[in-house]
Amino acid sequence: MRCFAPPFAKREKQKEAAGGRNGAYMTDMAKELHHPERDQIELSAVLEALSEPTRREIVLRLTEEGESPCQAFDATAPKSNLSYHYARLREAGITRTRIVGPYRMISVRVDDLAARFPGLLDSIIAASRARAQAG
Repeated sequence: MRCFAPPFAKREKQKEAAGGRNGAYMTDMAKELHHPERDQIELSAVLEALSEPTRREIVLRLTEEGESPCQAFDATAPKSNLSYHYARLREAGITRTRIVGPYRMISVRVDDLAARFPGLLDSIIAASRARAQAG
């Protein structure tokens, strides 16, 4: 007669194989996010990323308010869309995202952008402010 282990025993073995963590998705640290180095920031990527109004609004608010958690922009667009916009801004080298516990803090890479493309960010911010004030 063959003896089968109850389902909970299988889960316990999986948990043990995963180093004591419960489930395959639990990790000790969040995945490291890619940020291009200053000299890797391309003008075409910056302009393309800032061509979208939602991303310009995010950058404008970040420059006005400083580093903010992702949740600060929840009213801007649906969460799934925001994740896409955050990634586009980060991959273009416009923003830096740092992970603090369960939060992702986003800031604009003002110094890197000013060093790479002097005056570009200031011009885009000024135009965005003027457009926002015009309504």
